[in-house]
Amino acid sequence: MKTKIIHKLSFKLIVSISVFLFIILAVHTYLTVTNLEKHLTDSAYQNAYNLSDVIKKSTRYSMLLNRREDVHQIINTIGTEPGMEGIRIYNKQGMIIYSTDSSEVYTKVDLNAEACYGCHNTKVPHKILTTQNKMRFFKNPKDERILGLINPIENEPDCSNADCHAHSPDIDILGVLDVMLSMKKLDDLITANTKITISDAVLITALIAFFCGLFITVMVNKPLKKLLNGIQELSKGNLKYKIVVNSKSELGKMAIMFNEMSKELDKAYEEIKDWSENLNQKVKEKSEELKNIYNQVIQIEKLASLGKLSATVAHELNNPLEGILTYSKLISRKLKSIEQNSEYEKLIEHLDLISSESARCGKIVKDLLLFSHKGEDIMETENIISVLDQSIMLIQHHLELNSIILVKEHCCDTVKLKCNPQKLQQAFVALLINAVEAMPGGGKIIVKVDCMKENIEIRIIDEGNGILPKDLPHIFEPFYSTKNESKGTGLGLAVTYGIITNHKGTISVEHTSNKGTTFLIILPIN
Repeated sequence: MKTKIIHKLSFKLIVSISVFLFIILAVHTYLTVTNLEKHLTDSAYQNAYNLSDVIKKSTRYSMLLNRREDVHQIINTIGTEPGMEGIRIYNKQGMIIYSTDSSEVYTKVDLNAEACYGCHNTKVPHKILTTQNKMRFFKNPKDERILGLINPIENEPDCSNADCHAHSPDIDILGVLDVMLSMKKLDDLITANTKITISDAVLITALIAFFCGLFITVMVNKPLKKLLNGIQELSKGNLKYKIVVNSKSELGKMAIMFNEMSKELDKAYEEIKDWSENLNQKVKEKSEELKNIYNQVIQIEKLASLGKLSATVAHELNNPLEGILTYSKLISRKLKSIEQNSEYEKLIEHLDLISSESARCGKIVKDLLLFSHKGEDIMETENIISVLDQSIMLIQHHLELNSIILVKEHCCDTVKLKCNPQKLQQAFVALLINAVEAMPGGGKIIVKVDCMKENIEIRIIDEGNGILPKDLPHIFEPFYSTKNESKGTGLGLAVTYGIITNHKGTISVEHTSNKGTTFLIILPIN
């Protein structure tokens, strides 16, 4: 969709700048011309006044001697100077007594005329005139401006004391010298300078408008056009379209943001497309996730139900087992103190077997009690690294007896989190004992700690024979054990699973093979 030129931002900017510049330069031109005219007028006034003084001083001596012809000659000579329009001398009655125009001599002028108005605009003539009152402008028959300057001739002591034509000392003004200068050259100069100033202003406006237009076109219009083309391509569905703007200005940043936006939109579109194309696979994966979650919930419910049952059974069995164990040991001790024979030794052997089996039953009951204990954990802030080190210390003799080397790979020395340190220690000890029992021929256990932003990951890595695929889904179920009946109850990992779950963490087998197994514990950092 093409945009009309009058609707384009660049066109509006160029027109606005041009109009603004035109107004500014017009005001500047007017002020410049007005100032020039004022200065030239002041200069013309000063020249006229200086010339008037020269005439007064040149004719003074001749006037004192009443040499009229000399005065006429001086006035006529000065009147021939270029730009001199005329010279007059009026007496106090308003009669022209000297003039460059001989036809005016001895003619009387109206005191209300423009030349006389400066002094005689009141009933009493002014003795002191302002510059404004001394100066007047009028036009000659050729329609040229004329500057007229009146200069009063004052009654000096030499005039009132002269023998030839003494004036009364009471008279202040004897007459007026009127000098008229042509303003043609001055007006021509003002007109020429006005034309030059206006033409310069128009030229400067045109040049600035041209360069502004060029700048706006190159730096604004072209990048905006690229952005507009990019938006149009995006609206057509071309999400891979990229704008190339080699600029660090706001428009360049807009282009970069546009490219990032199109990239994200393209990525989102591809994801939606991928979802639509692989919906069945996604549904299957989500169903598998839900199935795993459901299995975990079922397992937790089984553990909870079994925990309640275990607590009841353990409580009921614990007392008779304690009695059987106590009395079997007591009878065995009594028999050992009596003179022994083969029959007594056989009874002692049977009693020891009863004691051993009763102790094993007691251990099962103890594990059941631990498993069934679901009381509220007392949480406290503890350094998990210290809990791990304490757990390692508790199994140190197991490591030495089984020729096992334990290596610690901790990312740091302190990781504080809110937990029940005794329960976590119990879980760590159970995992470490399992790792020791998985390596009857010795080997190496690695305890690795990695600190993430929100979690801490603890890995316990052994070099045992691993876990069989058929056993892997059931290892956290209670009473499920891969060991023979005399070595395990199948509650160790179930108890560990419960402890880690109560801490809002997870425990899983990250890796297992015939070369070893890695248990991964993830605990949130509060």
